[in-house]
Amino acid sequence: MSKDEKEHIDESSSPRIVEAPRYGCTLSGAYEAAVGLNEGVPILHSGSGCGMSQLFGANYGGAQNAPGDYGGSSTPCSCLVEEHVIFGGEDKLRKLIDSTIKISTGEFFTVISGCVPSLIGDDVDAIVSEFRDKAPIIHVNAPGFKGNSFEGYELFFEALADQYLTPSSEKQKNLINILGIVPYQHIFWKGELKAIKDLLARLDIEANVLFGEFDTVEKIQKIPSAAYNIILSPWIGHRAAKKIEDKFETPFLSFPGIPIGPIQTTKFLRKLAEILPIDKTKLEELITSEERRAYRQIEYAGDILQFDVPNVYFGVVADSNTAISVSRYLTDEVGQLPDIIIVTDNPPKEYRENILKELTGSEEIGFTPDIVFEIDSYKIGQILKDRPFLNLYASSLESVIKDELETTHVTVSFPSYNRVVLGDNYVGYDGGSSLIEDLFYDKAGPL
Repeated sequence: MSKDEKEHIDESSSPRIVEAPRYGCTLSGAYEAAVGLNEGVPILHSGSGCGMSQLFGANYGGAQNAPGDYGGSSTPCSCLVEEHVIFGGEDKLRKLIDSTIKISTGEFFTVISGCVPSLIGDDVDAIVSEFRDKAPIIHVNAPGFKGNSFEGYELFFEALADQYLTPSSEKQKNLINILGIVPYQHIFWKGELKAIKDLLARLDIEANVLFGEFDTVEKIQKIPSAAYNIILSPWIGHRAAKKIEDKFETPFLSFPGIPIGPIQTTKFLRKLAEILPIDKTKLEELITSEERRAYRQIEYAGDILQFDVPNVYFGVVADSNTAISVSRYLTDEVGQLPDIIIVTDNPPKEYRENILKELTGSEEIGFTPDIVFEIDSYKIGQILKDRPFLNLYASSLESVIKDELETTHVTVSFPSYNRVVLGDNYVGYDGGSSLIEDLFYDKAGPL
């Protein structure tokens, strides 16, 4: 790693003006979680711009996904102005919550406080408590200046644990909660969560998935009954899992990201089998049949992979979850060589050493890429110049410079303004094949 790149690692978490970071503010993350619930209703106690900006940032940036009945321009909002800064906005919020509960058909309500009420001291907790007997409701204190989208995601789960969930009388041994995948922020969130759920169901394990599923309130209430919390991230969701562990004595197990391809998926399942009541014979039969099928399937792409230049260099610009899973699949299973990996979600420093180990720990090749932690899109563009990679797995922000970089580009991370993602994902034994299909969709052609 060069001296300049080491400097970028230090700069990424320092206070400075940056160009187009790959996430929103704390309020944005809480909003993403609230809207990610089917029939979830966010109620913003903030300025009106805080709601509208989520439509073009979180929702459209999250692979051009509409926010549903209660997100975007339809989000209930107190629309605070100068008057409320002086006299407070508590009465307006009280009326807003009351009318929202009466008018909407939503199942779960999340009041999200932005910067203004946090600065002027509105007692939002007291107001929300007035409505707890009228609807399932929580308050997330998420002023934008407190952090980024991932902070808002953690605060959402902490609010659930502190304000809504109650201890379970008995743990369900085959029930687990899935954490670490942030709606919209991780652009494949819907497909990823469903694929994980379907995969584990084949082994008689129920994955309690909150986002993108029906029966929202029932699934939220089941959180304390789970035997384990499974985190699919090297750092996101860890705080939420620790909160749930403290409140409900639910242990957790963390993976560096979603499992892509046979190697990662088999390791994932065998690790789960160590802690969950999975029939070992059934597990090995599934692994044998799925690995055989998956490897035969990828053989059909063998020629185009070789014609594209064998052992080609690639680059990744993505959040830590995606960067780890994608790069490990490409190195361990496809034989491509990682040139540079830029991690864009600004993970806390205490998690970075482990992220570096995951990115450099390939068991198949002895090749170490340059790794940079950077959030500034301008600097990312500069870092990518004059590199030897021919394939780039990144966000839509890099798609506009792919010709300058002379590279093939695949959008795999936020923001995704050039790709609509509804159910696509790279999870499981088929996930690697899907990634290769996306790589060559506009590249394969007559010889």
